[in-house]
Amino acid sequence: MGYLIYGAGAEYEIEDRALAHLKIAVGQKLRRQESFFVSWTNTLEQGSGRVSLWVSPSIPLIFRFAGSRAPELNPIWLGVLRDLAHTPRGMVLLTESEAEKYAKERLGSHASPAAPPLADPGASGSTRASGSTGAQTSGKRGE
Repeated sequence: MGYLIYGAGAEYEIEDRALAHLKIAVGQKLRRQESFFVSWTNTLEQGSGRVSLWVSPSIPLIFRFAGSRAPELNPIWLGVLRDLAHTPRGMVLLTESEAEKYAKERLGSHASPAAPPLADPGASGSTRASGSTGAQTSGKRGE
């Protein structure tokens, strides 16, 4: 599990693979000087509820990964995150399976399932061949 460190030090624990996808999708928006919401749902263990962060080029963000190797990136997952950022709700951190389901149901031919996975040269997350690759978070750690 890695951390998204927001603003003056609020830390949110997020699974490394999901964090790597979030980093790329957020980076693409911030390069264009765009501001937007990033949201996710907490699990019952985290006290349930939702978290929404206003992301802006003027607010510092740090993506800290627990693993030392960059995971392969799923272009469908990245595309869904990018597309959701343009909705009134903002970018919603979905699990990989939720993103693929969303792409099939909502995007139809816009999704390209045949696209090869991408490597993220700037992230240092753990690569997993199987198991949980979702958007697990364990909430805020500090202010």
